[in-house]
Amino acid sequence: MRTRRHILAAGGGGLATLAMPSLLRAQQVEVIEMRGTPRGERIWYNPIGLAITPGTILHFVNRDPVNSHTATAYHPELFDRPARIPDGAAPWNSDFLLPDESFEVTLEVPGVYDYYCLPHEMAGMVGRIVVSRPSDLGWHGVAQDTDDLPEAALRAFPTVEAILDQSRIDPEETR
Repeated sequence: MRTRRHILAAGGGGLATLAMPSLLRAQQVEVIEMRGTPRGERIWYNPIGLAITPGTILHFVNRDPVNSHTATAYHPELFDRPARIPDGAAPWNSDFLLPDESFEVTLEVPGVYDYYCLPHEMAGMVGRIVVSRPSDLGWHGVAQDTDDLPEAALRAFPTVEAILDQSRIDPEETR
């Protein structure tokens, strides 16, 4: 009888062959840029809406030459904001990113994730990520509690339907 120890001692043999497909499968990365006009009169995330699969890495990068920004999940643990991410998902906060600095987060739980820029939420600098599809097991929709979000933020969010239909929504498409 061959045990795991025998297979490993022989250089992995069949075990290495079995594991290879998962080793070759690269984890998907999506870049979300934080942008702004040179004088700072307009700021945004690009894309503002994105559909991804569980396990996708989101790479936020500040491409605004004059402002610092954050990528902060709506969640009571972070600045006592309403929960607008799926139950069981970990909230995130990038802290302030200076121009050309970046931050990464991996989203695993299916559902809708809304996030914002701490200093620019009132100007509508928000984004929405949809992980999986509403038909998938464990999927969580958009939070209904919107009473303490700025009107500019609420107007800026693309709909879940539009995100699922287009996969990626750039800010110009929502204005």
